[in-house]
Amino acid sequence: MKTIQSILDNCVTNIEIMVNIDGKPPRKFIKDKKVTYIVQPTPIGMRGGINNGLKAAKGKFIMKCDDHCLFAKGFDKILTNTMQENWLVTPKRYSLNEVKWERDETRPIKEYLYLSYPKKSVHGLAMFPVDWNKKSDRLIDDTMMIQGSCWLANRKYFMKRVGFLDDKPETYGTFAQEPVEVALKYWLGGGAVKVNKNTWYAHLKKSKRYYNETGWAEKFAKQNKAVAKGNEWATVHWMNNEEPNMIHPFSWFIKKFQPIPGWENYK
Repeated sequence: MKTIQSILDNCVTNIEIMVNIDGKPPRKFIKDKKVTYIVQPTPIGMRGGINNGLKAAKGKFIMKCDDHCLFAKGFDKILTNTMQENWLVTPKRYSLNEVKWERDETRPIKEYLYLSYPKKSVHGLAMFPVDWNKKSDRLIDDTMMIQGSCWLANRKYFMKRVGFLDDKPETYGTFAQEPVEVALKYWLGGGAVKVNKNTWYAHLKKSKRYYNETGWAEKFAKQNKAVAKGNEWATVHWMNNEEPNMIHPFSWFIKKFQPIPGWENYK
């Protein structure tokens, strides 16, 4: 509920908030004409939840965010004022102080991310977005990847280029690789992924205590096999150029951002 309230308090344009409730609904709801609740009694996962929001959205722009974020005043106007049709945009990211529910200015600001080289682990053979200690004076700049907790796009272009997220069990499944799929469909499909440093949001970096107290640890343990399968499928799919209707190969993407940590020997 704090995330919803932060959006309501800090937006300055006419917006609608679609809240996907995956499973048991909360005891309290924020009642506001801008807020629509989509209750899914039987959980369908994050990808299905994003698709529910895409089906309900009617505005020129869409923004996806996690349920543990805080936003700067006027974030919506700042992001959309400079937006180009084929961009996927994320604000710069602070860590969120869980107790005070404010941005933690003692920790580094995150602006850029890269895609890690495929590595085998308990999460399968996977590539992940990784924070990149890269510096530039450009206030709106290319970023190789997004973290996934907040992104904004032109709705019609997104539906043409990305569409509803693939949540089939034989591909990504219900959870795996959302930021990788979306960012790669933009970059390889002729669009661009940008960080807009003129505004910010704060995202909760979840501790072990958070996972244990909220039940996420048990939930992730049950899902891990399916997530690992989705990670491996995505890695093979993208590196082998199996995604249809792309105009660039995966090698173009890597060469565009070299030097990239871990990709030094990639050819």
